[in-house]
Amino acid sequence: MNRRLLALLGFLLLVAPLATFGQASGGLLSDLTKPHDYVQKRVSSYDRTGGNDDYRPLAQGESLTLLDEAGPGEISHVWITIASDEPFHLKKMVLRMYWDGESSPSVEAPVGDFFGLGLGDYHLYQSVPLSVGGDKALNCFFPMPFQKHARLTLTNEGEQRADAVYWNIDLRAYKTPLPAETLYLHAQYRQATPNKAFPENKTNLDGKDNYIWMEATGHGHFAGVTMSIVENQDGWWGEGDDMFFVDGEKLPSINGTGSEDYFLGAWDFGGKPFAYALFGAPIVGAELQGGRWSVYRFHLDSPIPFTKSLRATIEHGHANDRGDNFYSVAYWYQNEPHASFPVLPSVETRIPHVLPVAAAQK
Repeated sequence: MNRRLLALLGFLLLVAPLATFGQASGGLLSDLTKPHDYVQKRVSSYDRTGGNDDYRPLAQGESLTLLDEAGPGEISHVWITIASDEPFHLKKMVLRMYWDGESSPSVEAPVGDFFGLGLGDYHLYQSVPLSVGGDKALNCFFPMPFQKHARLTLTNEGEQRADAVYWNIDLRAYKTPLPAETLYLHAQYRQATPNKAFPENKTNLDGKDNYIWMEATGHGHFAGVTMSIVENQDGWWGEGDDMFFVDGEKLPSINGTGSEDYFLGAWDFGGKPFAYALFGAPIVGAELQGGRWSVYRFHLDSPIPFTKSLRATIEHGHANDRGDNFYSVAYWYQNEPHASFPVLPSVETRIPHVLPVAAAQK
């Protein structure tokens, strides 16, 4: 077994206790000797006739309900794969998750972005909460508890029918309610196409024009972010610092030293892609106009708590002096109700493409 796989297994054993109720809560192996207090269930697209047509087509403008389940329970794993010839279908299909009968989803993102594929293309990588397996297998291991009800949908906002959508969703049904303090998964998509550049800026203390990963009200903790970048000009896009504003802070109590530093790489990622349990840069491009990048970091070792609000941001270039395209999904847990999400950008604007530098300075 190679050293990288051993390291990954070590991380998995350390961070397995991700949920707050009822699930295996120690090492993946050590808990096999303990009794569990749930009924294991799976909701899938299997052929109800007993045949092998274990999928559903998804027409233009239509939605599939992947799961519609009464609680209390907890989703432990979501697997989806899609057969579609439409370019950028990962950006054109939207995944939504609703907890306990809410009308506004707690998770809303293009399906590719949710699974860390923000450039609209498939690439393989492995982390603890998210991974993409050979060849187009989308996997999520974020625990998703729900007290009364859970509903997951997939909507096709593209121009072509998807011939087949397959899914397997593993969940645990509980006999007793979840603890009142149980927090719910939230995931919010954002983009800036482009970020507005301020080339004359020299300093930035208050994060006024930063790119915003997420804003939340309530109490909970930040769990991580996936982000993709398309460069609109030559040079290094990642000189921006991450800044977290907790509970209404005017100045950030958490301030980083550079974009590649936040994503736990160094020195422009060294020109090499990598993917580890809690951080990675699976796509590392050229520092040129049109360069494409994909990065992630998960705070499973150090979630960022908030009791009233959280604003998670990052500069786009030093003091926001660059105007590249950013696409991101932030992941966090909090109580309900949650604050309203920004309106999801239109399909056309979600498709990654290079923009003139002048457009980023208007």
